[in-house]
Amino acid sequence: MYNISEVAKETGFTAHTLRYYEKIGLLSSPIRQGGKRLYTAGDIRLLQFMKVLKNTGMSLEDIQEFLLDGCLLESEESEQERTPKVQKRMDILLKHLVTLVQQKKEIEMVIGLTEEKLVTYREMLAGGRKNER
Repeated sequence: MYNISEVAKETGFTAHTLRYYEKIGLLSSPIRQGGKRLYTAGDIRLLQFMKVLKNTGMSLEDIQEFLLDGCLLESEESEQERTPKVQKRMDILLKHLVTLVQQKKEIEMVIGLTEEKLVTYREMLAGGRKNER
């Protein structure tokens, strides 16, 4: 079991953020012992996954919707019960993938422009071009 400070260190979320996620229902309430929150290794894995989704720009609403049904891999539901939940997650991830692909294109464009600027500046330092735009 891990206390909130240890979880914050492991996940990169602040203790304040962890309490906030618990308050809005994004994170289920951890076990409490003596008034202190105690988290499992599974909680840490979930939070690390949430961090990846958040860092790639997925909204908290989509993350919450994605996690709503818990761990589907450990679910004992029938395939018929599980199928709509899997489809919902796929829909969320496909929507997010479209956003990521667009971000990738934008980043590649910025990389290209940055590389061009660096070439220009190197030429300027070497006594080449005098007029920079």
